[in-house]
Amino acid sequence: MYGAMAALIWLIVGILLVVAEVLSGDFVLVMLGTAALAAAGVSALGVPDLVSVLVFAASSVGLIVAARPLLKKRLQLGSGIRMHHEALLGGRAVAVTKVDEHGGQVKIGGDTWSARTLDGSVVEEGEAVTVVEISGAVAVVIAAV
Repeated sequence: MYGAMAALIWLIVGILLVVAEVLSGDFVLVMLGTAALAAAGVSALGVPDLVSVLVFAASSVGLIVAARPLLKKRLQLGSGIRMHHEALLGGRAVAVTKVDEHGGQVKIGGDTWSARTLDGSVVEEGEAVTVVEISGAVAVVIAAV
């Protein structure tokens, strides 16, 4: 009976860690969660608690040292598709208002962004610009050439 309870506790801890990984995205919690699931598996077989703790520890170290760097490298290479604000860099926009080093607005795609120029130049309404940086919620632009 106690072995089943320990297996259930390991299972719950493992699931909670894997779910928490969704929030962190750093691949540490998912490795610990996987190790906890391995400990749940051996605990369900009725092994002593010390053995399940050792399985958890060995699995954690092994996964964090070996699997995590490979997984991070693989996912950082990605598909070559730029996402979120990275997709805007180098793109064209149109000034909705006059844009200078202090502010203004540009339309990028269908969205209006606060903007400022990188080099202190002034871009008049309707002129094309190139997005060179996203600083918070501000598009940093230069006049398009």
